[in-house]
Amino acid sequence: MTDKKLDFRVNYKKLNIFEEFNTKEIKFPMVLSSPHSGTAFPPEFLANSVLSEKELRTSEDCFVTEIIREASDAGIPLLSMNIPRTFIDVNRDKIELDDKMFFDVPQKSDTVGSRRCRVGLGVVHRIVYQNKNIYDGLLSSQEVAERIKNVYDPYHKRLKQLVDKCVRKFGFCLLVDCHSMPSIICNIMNESKPLDFCLCTLFDESCPTQMSEFLSRELENKNYRVEFNRPYAGAYIAFNYCQPRKNIYTLQIEINRSLYMHEKTYKKNKYFQKVSCDVCESLVKLAHFLLDLKK
Repeated sequence: MTDKKLDFRVNYKKLNIFEEFNTKEIKFPMVLSSPHSGTAFPPEFLANSVLSEKELRTSEDCFVTEIIREASDAGIPLLSMNIPRTFIDVNRDKIELDDKMFFDVPQKSDTVGSRRCRVGLGVVHRIVYQNKNIYDGLLSSQEVAERIKNVYDPYHKRLKQLVDKCVRKFGFCLLVDCHSMPSIICNIMNESKPLDFCLCTLFDESCPTQMSEFLSRELENKNYRVEFNRPYAGAYIAFNYCQPRKNIYTLQIEINRSLYMHEKTYKKNKYFQKVSCDVCESLVKLAHFLLDLKK
């Protein structure tokens, strides 16, 4: 990255930050979140990136919202981010910023140099898959502050509202944060069958095991291979929203992308509909299981 200054501003009035589905009447003590499947790139961002839109999409959880949409239609509220994570990643803490990415770092910088920042994957990504730089210069910290104000904060404000609404109605809530993972990660464990799903529970800290194990059994009954906390244990949303003392629990689900898509072309494969049906059926059964727990 050079010392070139990338001093641009985004017109947020033209952006539809997120979509929500079935949020008016909550039928189950469960909320779905899809933070990484957005494809609406701000044009000003694209104009200042050295990567093509296809290269930027390598970080995307392709089609995840579409995969889980039928489960939402059964009465589970769903919040889905429209803005790509390469612009701003709502599954990071807002202070995970790398000061080295800016040409105008404030004197009193409220940032933290986390491990994710150091590798380029903080709340504002420096790289995409295969370690390709997104920018060829330095960003304005003021412009990034606007990303947080206009995209990051509204998403989390609405997600918190949905979780709180669920708790008020049912006394508890399970927030299921939905993601996908590259197949290459699922094949590196040198085991006979590639990993299909990873259920991330912060090593059994984010939700009662009866909840995560129920979902695991449902998926395994459909002949999928499921692992807990391997290769992922959970990220910011799973950690930050988990508040057992307030009866708020989280569960992050990761789906092997090769199950439902061609990863090189970003096209659905012939198994897409089956995978979607299997995932949705499992999520709806989990929702009914949670409802029974309340009785």
